[in-house]
Amino acid sequence: MLASLSIRDFVLIEKLDLLFARSGAAAGAGLGALTGETGAGKSILIDALGLALGARAESSTVRRGASQATITAAFELPGEHAAHAVLAEQGIDDEEVLTVRRTIGADGRGRAFINDQPASVALLRRLGETLVEIQGQMEQHGLLDMATHRGSLDAFAGLEKQAEAVRVAWRDWRAAEQALADAEAAAAAARRDEDFLRHAVKELETLAPKADDEETLAAERQMLRAGSALGEAVTQALGELEQGRGVLAALRTAHRLLERNVEKAAGRLDTPLAALDRALSEATEAQAQLEAARDSLEFDPGRLEKIEERLFALRAAARKHNVPVAELALLAEKMKAQLAAVDEGEAGLAKLAAAAKAARARYVSAAEAQAAARRKGAARLDKAVAAELGPLKLEKAKFVTEIAALPEKEWSEAGTDRVQFLVSTNPGALPAPIGKIASGGELSRFLLALKVCLAKVGDAPTIVFDEVDSGIGGATAAAVGERLKRLAREVQVLVVTHSPQVAAVADRHWLIRKTTTRNAASTDVLALDAGGRREEIARMLSGAEVTAEARAAADRLLAAAG
Repeated sequence: MLASLSIRDFVLIEKLDLLFARSGAAAGAGLGALTGETGAGKSILIDALGLALGARAESSTVRRGASQATITAAFELPGEHAAHAVLAEQGIDDEEVLTVRRTIGADGRGRAFINDQPASVALLRRLGETLVEIQGQMEQHGLLDMATHRGSLDAFAGLEKQAEAVRVAWRDWRAAEQALADAEAAAAAARRDEDFLRHAVKELETLAPKADDEETLAAERQMLRAGSALGEAVTQALGELEQGRGVLAALRTAHRLLERNVEKAAGRLDTPLAALDRALSEATEAQAQLEAARDSLEFDPGRLEKIEERLFALRAAARKHNVPVAELALLAEKMKAQLAAVDEGEAGLAKLAAAAKAARARYVSAAEAQAAARRKGAARLDKAVAAELGPLKLEKAKFVTEIAALPEKEWSEAGTDRVQFLVSTNPGALPAPIGKIASGGELSRFLLALKVCLAKVGDAPTIVFDEVDSGIGGATAAAVGERLKRLAREVQVLVVTHSPQVAAVADRHWLIRKTTTRNAASTDVLALDAGGRREEIARMLSGAEVTAEARAAADRLLAAAG
């Protein structure tokens, strides 16, 4: 609900702070009346609220002599309200009280803020649509916007299950159609490239690439290239150990000489003999390791040539297809799949086409069930609105919910119907869109009747009616007040009114006053207590001079409102 509205330097208002208290059985419910003499500036409050919610701004609205106008509105919302999703989507901090603020400079420049974070006016307007519904004379939004009619009817008729079934069927159909389109495009491309694909697949199958081919072959190629030089070095090392009087021969000879005389040396040769044993053992091991290395490093020119040929072939294929060598195997599989699509031909496409056709049939079936339920709901809504029109002095008017089939290109996840609220105000006249009614008073009462029937429909927890009682009085005005009061049990309702009958049933009452001096005029708002309400309603009954009879009549109205 709207918790507060602060206005600074806007038109005739220098400074104004309004608090809107909770009242009524439901959270945020309650009826607030705004009254005052003609020209006092009641519409200024509505305009200010509209500006805070993203309405078009003009520099002329800045109070004369001020540098800028500022409008701030604060809202208390339930946890499941749609505004929270909008804030989360935009990355704006979600606080306990939602605050929107708009500034308009005397130079025409303006800024918008949501919870003290800069925001675009478009976002402010989008958020505002979930917060407040203004039903003013010829205001082209809310229930006057045809785009809201289908959702309003569905909510009234309780078609959540049907709507979900249609949404699911629609998405399944769209997915099936997309799969068919993708397959047809792939098959067409494959047919265009069939000769190239077959040649490329054959070439890659012959090459038989593996993901690690390049790394493995390059390493082996490097080893083979170095094989000749490494083999020569190892052979020379072996020669030093073995040939002529090599190290091994010298160690063996020295070992035999000492071993023959070790007993004669009385232990003096034990240590050198042990050292020669170790040296001979290590040298023999070194010889064996060198021989193994020589065998493994044996240079094979033929093997090197084959490795280089394969490596060059793989790199050439990778350049040709513009992929890394490691992805050649994956490319081959992809090309095979494309050829398989060509080879499968119409069989695969026929399966997808059949699936898309079946998905369409399921969607149409769900949409037809939804349309039938909508027609039943429309009949109930028309009857409910008709029951409200007589007491509102619209007994000759007719309300019709028109449901028309859309062309297939306009079908959507919301179904196959167009829903529009139509009215006729004179017998025999053809029903026309609700927003085309000529009389602003009639329009406001139509909207009131419709909104009473749709009380639990929509996100906006606050509804503003601007002069819904225009041109009526007596019993009709009392009927308007009774319906506003009934609606206010579900949502917060603010009404700008000239009717004492409407003002008398309000939960809260504000008086808009205009003060004129020699040099300037200003508007302020006064929250009325019980005594103030009595005087204001008496003024509304009697005019400029409040009489005892008017006060007595005001007492009767207030007592009846109870």
